[in-house]
Amino acid sequence: MTNKADIVTFGCRLNAYESEVMQRHADAAGLDDVIIVNTCAVTAEATRQARQSIRRMKRERPDTPIIVTGCAAQINPDEFAKMDEVTTVLGNQEKLEAKSFTALATNELERVQVNDIFSVKETAGHLIDGFGERARAFVQIQNGCNHRCTFCIIPYGRGNSRSVAMGETVDQIKRLVQQGYNEVVLTGVDITSYGEDLPGNPTLGQLTQKILKLVPDLPRLRISSIDSIEVDEPLYDAIIGDERLMPHLHLSLQAGDNMILKRMKRRHMREQAIEFCERVSKARPDMVYGADIIAGFPTETEEMFENSLKLIEECDLTWLHVFPYSEREGTPAARIPNKVPKQIRKERAARLRAAGEMQTQKLFDRSVGRKAKLLLERVAEDGTAHGHTEQFIPVTTKNTAKAGEIIDVVLAKNDTRCMTTADKA
Repeated sequence: MTNKADIVTFGCRLNAYESEVMQRHADAAGLDDVIIVNTCAVTAEATRQARQSIRRMKRERPDTPIIVTGCAAQINPDEFAKMDEVTTVLGNQEKLEAKSFTALATNELERVQVNDIFSVKETAGHLIDGFGERARAFVQIQNGCNHRCTFCIIPYGRGNSRSVAMGETVDQIKRLVQQGYNEVVLTGVDITSYGEDLPGNPTLGQLTQKILKLVPDLPRLRISSIDSIEVDEPLYDAIIGDERLMPHLHLSLQAGDNMILKRMKRRHMREQAIEFCERVSKARPDMVYGADIIAGFPTETEEMFENSLKLIEECDLTWLHVFPYSEREGTPAARIPNKVPKQIRKERAARLRAAGEMQTQKLFDRSVGRKAKLLLERVAEDGTAHGHTEQFIPVTTKNTAKAGEIIDVVLAKNDTRCMTTADKA
């Protein structure tokens, strides 16, 4: 028997954050010797992998109850309830409530506890003192999404957009800094829509500036995936004006062809994405960009795909999350005719990844010999340490410092996956 619940997390940073919330609720309720699977639904493949993992875990631990939650469970609870391996299915709101875990510990919870996610009107700030073995802390500032991109099922797993009050967010970050965290990541489903539901309609930019002002002891702040078209002037000012906001932005681009963007029901054109990156890079030359890109969206021709491929260089994208298009039942895109054959989707995704890897190597090459500040995330017994620089460059080094500390390094010879360090900073 284990001494605590085992939580298996799929998907995004928000899921990772929510798994920490669940871990604390489970510990407080005395819920042990259970497996909690926090699923993702961003693609059909993600859901399939979750089901496959559930079956494997049951074979390995046949007597251990398995509780399934997360977006895939919220969207299609019956699919998981029909699995013999699954003991309980828990909704995305229910998984964040302490009472759910108290009921699980006393066997008083219904087998399927999934309510209407669109009935949820608020997102509470969950004050977490620490994040397991992690060196950086994630702070949820927002949940849900009001947009309806034609390919996306996530609003049906997360509900409409709702935000955590600025004061609660600042208080949590202050608490995490007091606990010794040197890096905080603001996370959510659609964080550039932050504040639309709050009194006074504060923006992500205003929140970011308030954090940087009111938590002066926080060395490093990151913001997770953003829609560049929704970046307001206060956020732009924070990005270019405060070095504690890390020079790494992950952009929700999805495609580089205007017709495909229109059919996806995105809110930007390719020219606007390029203009944003050029504007930021001109003011802050050390900025590095990542992006989400989908390959093989319905009706995508080779010429349209080439526009996405060219966008990688035009926006100087480096850290790419590439997805072959995956039909999701219930989304408008699933009904679009003229599907791209799956093999072509895979081939295009591979070409996007290869282009992204070339960009990464360019970043590595121009970083050799440069000084950087490295957040140590894992330190092995032999002193081998792993971490990320301000630009999110992965680095391996030899150091006696502890995980969570920030050290000065000089970046040295690299391979295709990460950089190393010179002997002296």
